[in-house]
Amino acid sequence: MARKLEGKIAVVTGGTSGIGLATARRFAAEGARVFVTGRRQAELDRAVAAIGPDATGIQADSTKAEDLNRLYERVKAEAGRIDVLFANAGGGTMLPLGAITEAQYDDIFGRNVKAVVFTVQKALPLLVDGSAVILTGSTAGTVGTAAFSLYSASKAAVRNLARSWTLDLKPRGIRVNVISPGPVRTTGLVELAGDDAAQQQGLLDALAAQVPLGRVAEPEEIARAVLFLASDDSSFVAGAELFADGGLAQV
Repeated sequence: MARKLEGKIAVVTGGTSGIGLATARRFAAEGARVFVTGRRQAELDRAVAAIGPDATGIQADSTKAEDLNRLYERVKAEAGRIDVLFANAGGGTMLPLGAITEAQYDDIFGRNVKAVVFTVQKALPLLVDGSAVILTGSTAGTVGTAAFSLYSASKAAVRNLARSWTLDLKPRGIRVNVISPGPVRTTGLVELAGDDAAQQQGLLDALAAQVPLGRVAEPEEIARAVLFLASDDSSFVAGAELFADGGLAQV
């Protein structure tokens, strides 16, 4: 059976763990050459080893223009184009209204909005006509979540970026879509509960109880949904939000 991304060039930001790593591995398994970014070299090296020989790791912080420039200079020199861009790097912290700080605001919107804007904008010269851009959203961008308002608002912004960019890129046929996971068993999620293993498991159990399917997702399940948006299977899908949330924000 033909692989879905045979011969494609893919870039995955924030690809050293969780959804980013699982997706980079899936892309490579489906025939893509994958450029993956991460902020810490040791984690990046481990991710490249896990993805396989078709992976290239580039240390980069997506909030820094000079790092994005260096990323795309490397991609241009080694591959010459981008067929699939997964702007996945991001994250957030929890504080309720009344405790929000300017530092938290700058961090969350810097990582989840500013970084996404310039990750995509700086990629435009390398993106081929008809390519696929996938942004990482969240069910938090659709529903209210206590003490998570800044993160939720940043993901709501990501959702509209996909809508507006679909119109901006109409002449080039570039498809921009959003993948919006529900709770996923990732390091970034469990660390919201602190360092205590019991508290981390308690968070996962509490989230699972809210999901109609009765569990949290594994990163590989989200990666399969991202693959759909990256491949020709979704050739007539543009400006859309694909929820991979076990029904959390749907019922």
